[in-house]
Amino acid sequence: MNIPTISDAEFASRKQRAAELTAAADYDVLLVNSTEADYANVRYFCDYWPIFEIAGVAIAPSGDACALIGLESENYAKDRSKIPNIHMLVEYRESADPQYPDMEASSFKKAFESIGVTNPKRIGIGGYLITTAPVLDGLREEFPDAEIVRADDIMVQMRSIKSEAEVACQRKAFEISEIAVQSVLEQIKPGMTELQVCGIVQHAIYMNGAEYEGMPQYILSGPNSRHAISRPTHRVIEKNDIVQLNLSALVSGYSSGVGVPICMGKMSTEMRDLVEFGLEVHNATIEQLKAGVIAGDIARWHYQYFVEHGREANFLYGPCHGLGMIEVEPPWMETSSDYALQENMTFQVDSFFFCDAFGLRWENGGRVTADGFDLYSGKFREIIELDG
Repeated sequence: MNIPTISDAEFASRKQRAAELTAAADYDVLLVNSTEADYANVRYFCDYWPIFEIAGVAIAPSGDACALIGLESENYAKDRSKIPNIHMLVEYRESADPQYPDMEASSFKKAFESIGVTNPKRIGIGGYLITTAPVLDGLREEFPDAEIVRADDIMVQMRSIKSEAEVACQRKAFEISEIAVQSVLEQIKPGMTELQVCGIVQHAIYMNGAEYEGMPQYILSGPNSRHAISRPTHRVIEKNDIVQLNLSALVSGYSSGVGVPICMGKMSTEMRDLVEFGLEVHNATIEQLKAGVIAGDIARWHYQYFVEHGREANFLYGPCHGLGMIEVEPPWMETSSDYALQENMTFQVDSFFFCDAFGLRWENGGRVTADGFDLYSGKFREIIELDG
């Protein structure tokens, strides 16, 4: 099975680029953190992916780096991490709060000294929103005079523009997601539960090369389809239900999401009107995307489209969000966004609409080019009604 990956040379170049940005920001050290759910920053630098515990990577302006893990994952980290300098810290333990009284732990001081950083005065934190209180407490205890600064801008700058290897991983993830959508269309029936359909998806993605889900699979039926963020349940899918599908796969750390609404029978007039409007907005948004366009202009156009068609009540957010190692990552496209799209930025065109009775989502990913948007997933952009 041909599964694209990120090379050791690209991992090394990422550390060097981060070191340059760390020096330019006048940080003595950059510390990026990840959880099991949002693993991206750490995996971006060393391919290590925590489970139960959290993890970190510290990078000095010199380019030297070390990985920080909890106390149960030493062998796993040694076998997986592209950074061989590994330190086990109690601060990175799992949430069950073990204290490990009989194990010898390292410390931030020892970890930082191993990369040539002593007595840091400015510590930049990447993944600030998911950095835990014990990690921050540990840093403050060991370096009471240090300024701790949010440094997420470094990670957004690095991760927003994708390399050809990253694009290859994304394409494969979307290819697998489209296979999963087709599997659902061929097998879903009224009387199945949402979770039973989830089983169809899981079989399809793992049989075709995924290492995990890019996010929890969305199989949301009937009133559950009104949920913008949700999880499948034991709800039985009924004839004439709208079913919101958003199916994902993870390939070498890169995520996908293919969203399409389907109906288990003939759509009512209300359903068809909103689904057709949704597809119209979705396709029109894709046409707006190209390098040089200001993100906020697209977001303002998107909302105005709802206003002009009397659909403000069906609007929640939109129109696009960043795509990469996490299915939803920065940068967002919002009316306040002042950045210009650049070539090889990657986005999900995420078109969610809802009313009192049901909701739907069209979603496709791709990368920005000089003159348009290179879709990773072009299938299923059509009205789908299945025979019960």
